[in-house]
Amino acid sequence: MLKLIDKYILKRFLSAYFFVVVILVAVILVIDFTEKNDDFIKHNLSAWQILNYYKVVAPFFANLITPITVFIATVFVTSKMAGHSEIIAILSSGVSFVRMMRPYLFGSIIIASLSFYLNGWVIPDSNKERVAFEVQYTKKPFNYSERNIHIQEGNETFLYMQSYNNRVSRGNRFTMEKVDGTKLVEKLTADYVQWQPEKGKWLIKNWKLRRFDSLGETLSEGAELDTLLRIHPKDFENNYRRWEALTIDELNDYILELRSRGSMEVPVYQIEKYVRYMSPFTVIILTFIGLIVSARKTRGGTGFQIALGFLIAFVFIIVFILTKSIAETSSLNPIFVVWLPNIIFSLVGFVLYKTVPR
Repeated sequence: MLKLIDKYILKRFLSAYFFVVVILVAVILVIDFTEKNDDFIKHNLSAWQILNYYKVVAPFFANLITPITVFIATVFVTSKMAGHSEIIAILSSGVSFVRMMRPYLFGSIIIASLSFYLNGWVIPDSNKERVAFEVQYTKKPFNYSERNIHIQEGNETFLYMQSYNNRVSRGNRFTMEKVDGTKLVEKLTADYVQWQPEKGKWLIKNWKLRRFDSLGETLSEGAELDTLLRIHPKDFENNYRRWEALTIDELNDYILELRSRGSMEVPVYQIEKYVRYMSPFTVIILTFIGLIVSARKTRGGTGFQIALGFLIAFVFIIVFILTKSIAETSSLNPIFVVWLPNIIFSLVGFVLYKTVPR
């Protein structure tokens, strides 16, 4: 009997989840198309190009809203069961509330595992196409505008450019310093550096090189010099949503690269990685909260419980956005801040659990 109940609840739970995903993603896509239609017309895009774009956008949105759709599906299924007195019948037959949680746990683990795999490796690859499309057709042309650019190459080499023109891949007023501890050993200055795509190297123009040792200073200079640097023109391109287009493995490699260069962008990519590991647990936590808030039969009917579910989902979104912003801008431990919504809602779930019918 219990296996039949498990299958019955699991089937309804997963069916409701996929139904909610389809409905919400359809609504989101319609809104997104309405907002971007002028850009599509402006660039004279064909229906095929637009369809290909939304082919990769739909999975992105579906996975993005997974924690909320799981929560809504749980509330919808459980409140309907409570309204039809099915939960009362299950509990009256001797099945404990904890035992009744089992199919919800199994279903949430299936969804969480699938979401983690898709969000970690599959969707980032499709996001490369999505982000490239949006940069080309829906965003303004990008001009690198930062000045006085400082870049660290490893522990001993530091680069400086007064400005960089991403249109022609050229850095102006270039300086490269090599140090040994706190001692300057080499300093290269040049009018500019120019990327040479055919050689895969940088051309240093009108350069002067000073070397410092125990004997003093040695000066050399020249008109042109080809050299390899750890920087690349792609580092100065539009980084719009770049973190969304990196798999977890690529995120790890890119974070190491940014750290070696002393980049200020490290926290953004770290937080993206932490969020990807946090989201599957969010699915499980919100599933149990949804089950708890909707398991009781109320006079307000299922409508009240579904409305309550939407309210809690809305509060979770606000808390998540707030904590993510804090993680990006504060000096607090980003892992703790990113996980804070899960911690808070786990405590909320525990308190709510004390109120469920036994």
